[in-house]
Amino acid sequence: MKTIRAVEFKNDQLHIINQTKLPLIEEFIVTDDYERIALAIELLEVRGAPAIGVTAAYALSLALKNITKGKRTEIFENAFKRLASTRPTAINLFYALNEIKKVFEKHANENNLYQILISKAVSIHQDDIKLCDDIAKNGFEIFSKKSRVLTHCNTGALATGGNGTALYVIRNAFERGLIEHVYADETRPLFQGSRLTAWELSKLEIPFSINTDSTSAFLMQQGKIDLVIVGADRIAANGDTANKIGTYNLAVLCKYHNIPFYVAAPSTTIDKNCKNGSQIKIELRDKKELTHIDDKQITMDDYQAYCPAFDVTPNQLITAVITEKGIHKPIFDFSNV
Repeated sequence: MKTIRAVEFKNDQLHIINQTKLPLIEEFIVTDDYERIALAIELLEVRGAPAIGVTAAYALSLALKNITKGKRTEIFENAFKRLASTRPTAINLFYALNEIKKVFEKHANENNLYQILISKAVSIHQDDIKLCDDIAKNGFEIFSKKSRVLTHCNTGALATGGNGTALYVIRNAFERGLIEHVYADETRPLFQGSRLTAWELSKLEIPFSINTDSTSAFLMQQGKIDLVIVGADRIAANGDTANKIGTYNLAVLCKYHNIPFYVAAPSTTIDKNCKNGSQIKIELRDKKELTHIDDKQITMDDYQAYCPAFDVTPNQLITAVITEKGIHKPIFDFSNV
């Protein structure tokens, strides 16, 4: 099985694939500076809710590297706030930060605090790898024949600590002869589909093609899509799901064309304190992501622009949510997840 890791902790430093450079350049950011890692999260050099969580856990732990006891609390609080401010929609970020915070509060005065925190970060990472494996296994149940699948954004190894969520479900099905073709939305404005998902599919030798986001409806009209599977950045208690902008479009199209629409995500993405999608904070991005491509201006800079990073898909448009615990169908009840 081919292994791609978006984030690795080696030799007391974090190694991050710079996803803004893919697929043309494979470059790694190597650092033990939590501020540099926070910037990497903000700039989408690392992205995907599970990968953000894993990265933040390492970053918060690294903030205490070589810090004397007298300054630990101040440094930790500053690092926590900085990392928490990077991406407001991805619930995994806050889950990971709070897990590290619990360990810090329990062991703040111990001499080997840094090693204790890093051990917890590694544990969070290993847990995510296992979650990905279980999601892929459970997702196998949605395939009844060799299928043509459409996916949006990137939900593979680049988006998680392991081998992915929705894209790993696709990969697992492909390895069992149940994938005919994968259609990858380019995913504007930052092309995570045509750059990142395509890069992963190519590495995995899975047959695929890329298409503009607006081509998806035509593909469905032509009968070329058997199912759609996407990831999630936050799932409300009622099943409403926030994911990359353009996901809601696909769910509406699937409803019209009678095509199953699946969400694949770890249970850590479920926010039980969030009653429904109206309570999910949607991140707004810099309009330069629309007015420029790779620093090249493509339209007038003084135009007004609306740039949400995510949208919310209502639960009634979702066929099922696939987690490591199983396949959850409407009416969604995540109380035991």
